[in-house]
Amino acid sequence: MRRLRFDRNELAGSFGDIGTDVPLLMGMILSAGLDSASVLVVFGALQILTGLFYGLPMPMQPLKAMAVIVITQQVAAPVLYGAGFAIGAVMLLLCVTGLLDALARAIPKCVVRGIQFGLGLSLARLALGKYVAGDGIEGYALALFGFAVMAALWGNRRFPPGLLVIGAGVAYAAFFRLDAREVQDGVGLAWPAFHAPSLSDIVTGFLLLSLPQIPLSLSNSIIATRQTIADLFPERHVTIRKIGFTYAFVNLVAPFLGGIPACHGCGGLAGHYALGARTGGSVVLYGSYYLVLGLFLSRVAGEIISAFPQALLGVVLVFESLTLLGFVRDQTGSQRDLSIAFLVALAVFALPQGYVVGLVLGTALYYLGAFREKGAHEG
Repeated sequence: MRRLRFDRNELAGSFGDIGTDVPLLMGMILSAGLDSASVLVVFGALQILTGLFYGLPMPMQPLKAMAVIVITQQVAAPVLYGAGFAIGAVMLLLCVTGLLDALARAIPKCVVRGIQFGLGLSLARLALGKYVAGDGIEGYALALFGFAVMAALWGNRRFPPGLLVIGAGVAYAAFFRLDAREVQDGVGLAWPAFHAPSLSDIVTGFLLLSLPQIPLSLSNSIIATRQTIADLFPERHVTIRKIGFTYAFVNLVAPFLGGIPACHGCGGLAGHYALGARTGGSVVLYGSYYLVLGLFLSRVAGEIISAFPQALLGVVLVFESLTLLGFVRDQTGSQRDLSIAFLVALAVFALPQGYVVGLVLGTALYYLGAFREKGAHEG
């Protein structure tokens, strides 16, 4: 399989993760007073490096738990940089000691399926409840168009439906929402600014931001991502440790350049795949968009991004969620495993710390059931 392609399917697939990334990026930039050029340039560079390194449509994403805390509690930028460095160090330690592999072996597949299913439900709720409903009647009309195109051409490699939907959104934004003169006035070269997290920022960031993020990263960013690669690309063998090392490397480096903490994610991988991506070329293209925005248009990046119709982002998210929801079908052979998967999914979907609760509860129920079965056979 080719590791890099740059065709219409990779171009369509490059937009598969935009619906989850953009709101978190802009929310953190505004809430923490981050330098938009640094955030966008580093985020784009990470996408490009990941695409080249893996040769798969596996992107980097903002760390979601951290992002939510930063946006809701307005955490200062130095603390965010310290948290990124701290979680990178923790992940490196888990990789070097072998604990990451041990954790991955201990967590049953049905629990991973539940995490994927719960994330799929969460994405669908976000898409339908916020994005599609966010633009009123206009949004519903655009969403209906997007759904019709995606459903009619789903799986078509000659005419990728995602490219048509995104193209329509770009055209709509250009003709009806963007001020060309404002964009032209905002053009200017900008570079990332250097930052050196202090020890106090690292400690504070670890306690405030990294600790809530670690369970989510272990379950979704590492274990579920490895499983999703196995599901979508069975011919490619990517180890838990390899994913953990790239996660660690990114977060040990990005804070010094003003970049936000980032991770891999099964949702982003599924999103790129759902819209047609099959190689790392899609992620290289995706990163290039942010790189151009950060280097040349950082002063008007917010206006450009917000001009894209949210309803069409919602359509992209719905089809990303469908890819994740479909993975649970291999658990239908065992009533116990399917029940555990749905229970984990419910926890992920409904509880504030659902990834943690679902991971612990699902794993405990699996081994309790296995222990009882073993006792029944021996008896």
